Amino acid sequence: MQRKYVNISTLAVIALLIAVVSCVSDPVYEPEAKLPDMPKIVNSSEGAVAGRMILYVDNATADEWLSAAEPTRAGIEGLSLVVDELDVECIKPVFNLAMNGDIKRERGMHRWFTVEFSEAIDVERAAECLAAMPSIERVEFAKGVMRPEVHVVPVEEVAATRSGESYPFDDPMLPEQWALNNRGDKEIYSTAMAGEDINAFKAWEHTAGHPSVVVAVVDEGVKYTHPDLAANMWTNTAELNGAEGVDDDGNGYVDDIYGINTIEGNGNISWNNPRYNESGKYIGDVGHGTHVAGIVAAVNNNGIGISSIAGGTGVGDGVRIMSVQMFREGVSSTLDSVASGIEYAADMGASILQCSWGMTATMYVLRPIEEGWCSVVYEALLYFKEYGGGDAMDGGVAIFSAGNSAAHIAGYPGAHHICVAVTATAADGLPTYYTNYNFGCNIAAPGGDYEWVDGELNPKGAILSTVPSETPNPYSDGKVCYDSDYGYMTGTSMATPYVSGVAALIVSYAVEHGKCLTSAEVTDILYSSVCEIDSRLHGTKRGQSYGGAEWEISLDTYYKKMGIGRVDALHAVSLVADTRIIAASVGTSTYLSLEEHMGSEAAKVKLWDYAIDNDTIARLGITNISAFGSNTLGFICTKSGIGTITLKYVAGIDYKTMETDDREERIAGTIVEKEFVIVARDNNDNGGWL
Repeated sequence: MQRKYVNISTLAVIALLIAVVSCVSDPVYEPEAKLPDMPKIVNSSEGAVAGRMILYVDNATADEWLSAAEPTRAGIEGLSLVVDELDVECIKPVFNLAMNGDIKRERGMHRWFTVEFSEAIDVERAAECLAAMPSIERVEFAKGVMRPEVHVVPVEEVAATRSGESYPFDDPMLPEQWALNNRGDKEIYSTAMAGEDINAFKAWEHTAGHPSVVVAVVDEGVKYTHPDLAANMWTNTAELNGAEGVDDDGNGYVDDIYGINTIEGNGNISWNNPRYNESGKYIGDVGHGTHVAGIVAAVNNNGIGISSIAGGTGVGDGVRIMSVQMFREGVSSTLDSVASGIEYAADMGASILQCSWGMTATMYVLRPIEEGWCSVVYEALLYFKEYGGGDAMDGGVAIFSAGNSAAHIAGYPGAHHICVAVTATAADGLPTYYTNYNFGCNIAAPGGDYEWVDGELNPKGAILSTVPSETPNPYSDGKVCYDSDYGYMTGTSMATPYVSGVAALIVSYAVEHGKCLTSAEVTDILYSSVCEIDSRLHGTKRGQSYGGAEWEISLDTYYKKMGIGRVDALHAVSLVADTRIIAASVGTSTYLSLEEHMGSEAAKVKLWDYAIDNDTIARLGITNISAFGSNTLGFICTKSGIGTITLKYVAGIDYKTMETDDREERIAGTIVEKEFVIVARDNNDNGGWL
């Protein structure tokens, strides 16, 4: 169907300046002048891994390297000299053409390669040598992604005292999970407020998850044998029933039963590998991925442990967790391996990409994919957004943590508009002292805070979830294991799976009612269903960190900068079946306002664009199309009939504080679409009912 797009403003350049700053005073954001044409080297060498580089080459080179038995000796003019100078050991494609190869070739994904060379070669010199070659269009340093630092408090599984209060599931630790149902218990958190949660109990009356919905946890390996996770793990049946050491399904990975290890490039998922630095400090696995997975889909109503957002009702109906391991023993995958993990999640049917990580303290400049200027991770995320979803939805949704540096911008890639970036609140509904905020931040969720009471650490205001019992506790220098299947952690890392879990509920409810939602529809529902949090963001808040250090934040700093609001599971599920019908009278101006359909939260979005297909324009005789204010579109229908209009808006940016209205020159929030059915009648008094 041909569409007519009229731009209010077109996004051309997104410059993500990610810097660690104090959360007490908010720096002024000054839009930069229009960036010049980008050089071939698209990122800095800070944090780059030695002996590895990511290349984007022209079609001829890509075809020759893919067909060559020994691509390090490919005959591209001049390239062999560079290969010899760098002592290149291996050239291999980043993306897996064994699955959906034709689609990936059409998108140019076959042109991405990883080059491995002598670690003795300076990476900056290597980048310059490679960038000098005409056949190489882009050079990207292969950085590693830092695993979030966490403070873990293991806790024994005990039957909680219920005081006669009824709970929807029989998981004994559910009463301690304030993020699912906050009763305002001051023993959990001294300033806890009832209702400051994700409203899970009421949502579970409609759905608690569906097994066709797969959430890919891109993180440390998930303990797939955990007693509260095993039944909800995604499994690759071809590999599960196949021969060990064989790629039974021909997808390019061996033994990928529960997912893949992107560091090794196989299905060897791990979660309890110890490692120490030169000073003897423990830097190995900490159970981060298992904790995140439990928040999303620990098995509900099984009489043990915790409950989760989308873990079902105890009859095998929870969403499934796919483990895409990018951290092992404190070692991270490089950007190219992360990209291949995201690609794997899309190819193997994941609907939601759960990413509690990000890159900070660096500048990333991205251009739209059609211009060919993009990073390898961005390429993978675009692929996931379009081709993820599996059988449950059309396209995938990528959800990232905003970061724990109290910075005024979300980390990359979460800050990019194709992702959802999540900020963190505490049990009092207020921002946590560590959460990133403002630019690129889209939505808030419970991330928790530790606190000290009478000189003792109280962990209950943190987030309770699953951990691997055999993983060494990093705060005992690895000498003592958790020796428990459950523990507390805090961070935007914990807030993010609450949003991923609600997104999984949205898709589950749609599947159960015969609907196939698109990526844009799921994101729209997330943003349209939030709870307002800004009215309380005034004054100050004080506390102590895990280590006892005192902190104080000004809540005004976060006003309208925590995203559009806090995620609400019940409201989100209730919007799945919603059809927005707009009644229009022929010859009279009709005003289509986001405020009418998003309530008070519309104050934090701005109309970006609209789309009306040519058939609708002709059928309804639409004229006088114009924007009013920040979120209203006006038009006149001159004919009776039915058609559709799509409004595009940007969520998560406080536009009113900006000194310029040139959106091309500044960081954007997520661009979301909302579709409306227009019913035009000569005398439209039927409320829009068809």
